[in-house]
Amino acid sequence: MRNTAGVREPVRLRPVRPAGWWYDALLLAALAGLTVALTTHHLFGVDRAVADWAETHRPTVAYWLARTLNLLGQGTPLTLIAAGLGVLVAIRIRSIRPILPPVVGFVLTTFTIGPLKVWTARPAPSASIKEPFLAPEQTLPLFQENLPLRFAQSYPSGHVANAIVWYGVLALLLAPLLRTYGRTVPPRLVLAIRVLPPLIVLCTTTYLGWHWLTDSVAGLLLGLFLDRLVHRVPWDDVPLPARVPWSGRTRLFTSGP
Repeated sequence: MRNTAGVREPVRLRPVRPAGWWYDALLLAALAGLTVALTTHHLFGVDRAVADWAETHRPTVAYWLARTLNLLGQGTPLTLIAAGLGVLVAIRIRSIRPILPPVVGFVLTTFTIGPLKVWTARPAPSASIKEPFLAPEQTLPLFQENLPLRFAQSYPSGHVANAIVWYGVLALLLAPLLRTYGRTVPPRLVLAIRVLPPLIVLCTTTYLGWHWLTDSVAGLLLGLFLDRLVHRVPWDDVPLPARVPWSGRTRLFTSGP
């Protein structure tokens, strides 16, 4: 008889919806197609029409309301909140695993959003009314390497992509945190956390003229792709070195969102 002592169960990816990698491929294909369309100067009319409408329908009250709501997509505060929540859960259950999702989220967003912004080098709509004061038609194209880096980081929208990833991480950690207190998270609350802030950030970022509409759509596509990667990871079963404190397998995320 074969000795099975010490044999570990295989690590399986967590399910996501829609299931299958076809949806991930579709998101990447849509992002690539959108980038190619903008590179060949398509969709500029849509971007300009939306930006012009927003500029002429931006009273003071609406401007400050949108600016306040847009804080929901600030990457650094979201990173710190997610990291703090991960540490809190880790201390309560004596496992290092709740810290892993924020770390992976930080790595994914850092090495995708920023490099894409630098590579595509697109100005924001507001670049025509403040420094570097480009002509309106010059603010639309991608790959403007002649501009200083700080003026050409509009595509894709980091606010939108960050909001999708980080609110997904927060929802992922909130359920196990409340379970340590003997409570459960209503599915509708999880859905609201994951959907409403990114949607608000997409609308306000575009409305304020900080990004073109296609920048926000690109951030949406990229954020959804990264979010699916994060939620596919079997956080309870990821192999960790035995010498790492609190590295044992858990059932923390098994029934999580």
